[in-house]
Amino acid sequence: MSELKNDRYLRALLRQPVDKTPVWVMRQAGRYLPEYREVRAKAGDFMTLCSTPELACEVTLQPLHRFDLDAAIIFSDILTIPDAMGLGLHFVAGEGPKFNNVIRSAADIAKLGVPDMEDNLGYVMDAIRLTRREIDGKVPLIGFSGSPWTLACYMVEGGSSKDFAKVKGMMFDAPEQMHALLNVLADSVIAYLNAQISAGAQSIMLFDTWGGALSTENYQQFSLAYMQKIVAGLTRENEGRKVPVTLFTKGGGQWLELMADTGVDAVGLDWTTDLATARQRIGDKVTLQGNMDPCVLYASTDRVEQEVASVLAGFGKGETGHVFNLGHGIHPTIAPENMQRLVDSVHSLSEPYHKKG
Repeated sequence: MSELKNDRYLRALLRQPVDKTPVWVMRQAGRYLPEYREVRAKAGDFMTLCSTPELACEVTLQPLHRFDLDAAIIFSDILTIPDAMGLGLHFVAGEGPKFNNVIRSAADIAKLGVPDMEDNLGYVMDAIRLTRREIDGKVPLIGFSGSPWTLACYMVEGGSSKDFAKVKGMMFDAPEQMHALLNVLADSVIAYLNAQISAGAQSIMLFDTWGGALSTENYQQFSLAYMQKIVAGLTRENEGRKVPVTLFTKGGGQWLELMADTGVDAVGLDWTTDLATARQRIGDKVTLQGNMDPCVLYASTDRVEQEVASVLAGFGKGETGHVFNLGHGIHPTIAPENMQRLVDSVHSLSEPYHKKG
């Protein structure tokens, strides 16, 4: 593997000094880029794009050709594990992900097993290996998975949900079934992420998209406990380097201390959490990632720069501990020039915060 030319992102995750605040953006390889839309059209459908390593590699690298980003994230989907379990993932225009087979009973759960990572999910590992070769050490490559609770939400609901009636119904009425489902998912995520690390992922991100839909007690029992199990089971060093782990619970600002105690290196914040307050609460324990509202990118480029300045000021002075990101994924109708202003502003405006003295 090529020597890493820009390790600013990895250093920040490990709370080591950096010259500028590193920046990458969730869903940075996506529909806001016209070149992505061209490749997506060529692929024919979303899952073909995900499962064709050459195409996944191409779109992973596209934002790096445009923007001076400090990390790439492998192009994939959080629902690859349930698909590999035989649930039949597909995407419906205007509705998002759907499963042909849903999980509703103990018998359904008993049929599930940990997928073979090189057989059922080998296309993800092939995409990582290919991307590591093509990226040629320019920046680190991030691997990722959805959290067990988030995966369970889609598997039980059969797709997206506004009220989580079915999955919460199972959680409240048949908690032993929910724990059985979450256990097999946690074991699968551990195997999946370790396979990604072995294939060349240099950092890991765990997306707990729907953890914020739970009460504090249920979050601890049905989401956090399984993410802690995953963190404990991950390979934390590869290629002579530490492999940092970031945990992001959307809507989880009230649980920052609990997340920091899982053993992760970084906690992701959405835009509803004040960055300065978060740093006071846990900033010396873990790195903070975030947290600009993605909708700021609908404003003028000057307004984007103002908000970048505000986020950086919120974290404040310090050579360690902040990765700049949006508070959630970039929206598909954002203008690429606003993304350009975001990245340039982070690097230029953050330099003074990292000077000694």
